[in-house]
Amino acid sequence: MIGRILAGEKQLFHDLIRPLERAVFVMLFSLLRSETDAEDAAQEAFIKIYRNLSSFRGEAKFSTWALSIARNEGLAWLRKRSARPEEPIEPVLDEGSGDFTPALLTDWREIPAEALERSELRECLRQAILKLPPIYRDVVQLRDVQELDIQEAAGVLGISPGAVKVRLHRARVMLQKELVPILKAYVSPAKGKMRFWFGRRV
Repeated sequence: MIGRILAGEKQLFHDLIRPLERAVFVMLFSLLRSETDAEDAAQEAFIKIYRNLSSFRGEAKFSTWALSIARNEGLAWLRKRSARPEEPIEPVLDEGSGDFTPALLTDWREIPAEALERSELRECLRQAILKLPPIYRDVVQLRDVQELDIQEAAGVLGISPGAVKVRLHRARVMLQKELVPILKAYVSPAKGKMRFWFGRRV
């Protein structure tokens, strides 16, 4: 599909990135904590993904490569907010001119939490994740929300797989401490256990 897009079938880009729309928005909302900023940053990220398709070499999954661009875009927005000039975290991608701009994307607002049965618990979990320090919040979003594997998450974050595992463990401990008092209300009398958001026992 990428080859066909590069050959001129530009309309296929929407099909290529449609499966990533929610994941990109969730990541950017986690970073920016603003729906408006996350939507704007996501649009910019997809434009950059399109303009740099020719640089994709297939050394990682397309989703990993695209999420890396989206995360860098979110970090750039944070730097603009703080008005502190800093060097880019990764080399700046080529943003050459082009006559095609991806259409505005939809269906970004619903943060996936399909394992939850109660909206109030889902909101508690979402708030708990947003309270995490950024390095832990990012890894939870990638591994437990978007369900990337260790290697993919490491590629997006630009860290080693071992660092992903360490951060994820620490993040889950923080979340468990925050949420156990709430989750106790959802203990199953039959099993005497409760399900955590990520489908794991606590």
